[in-house]
Amino acid sequence: MAHRSFCCRSRPAARALNLTAASHVIHYDRWWNPAVEDQATDRAHRLGQLRCVNVHKLVCGGTVEEGIVALIRGKRELAERVVASGEQALSRLSTDELRELIRLRPSEGRR
Repeated sequence: MAHRSFCCRSRPAARALNLTAASHVIHYDRWWNPAVEDQATDRAHRLGQLRCVNVHKLVCGGTVEEGIVALIRGKRELAERVVASGEQALSRLSTDELRELIRLRPSEGRR
């Protein structure tokens, strides 16, 4: 049986491609915005997909990718807290959590 592969970055994949023949999605170029990554994965889960789709996320230890993973995890946790319980979740955030949420951070190039 011949194996076919298609490789593209998350950004283009999230825009227009529907990959209903895909059985694996491998995120090797992680994006800081979890919604973009989710949309790229969802392209393999469209109507007409008849296979189970396995999603793999590759991360190199000790690199900026680990920071991206932590950022994605934090964004997902915050989104789940806010979206799952509506706007009431914002009122349940502590003062420190609100400060951290809106805190200005120095850009990487200005340290």
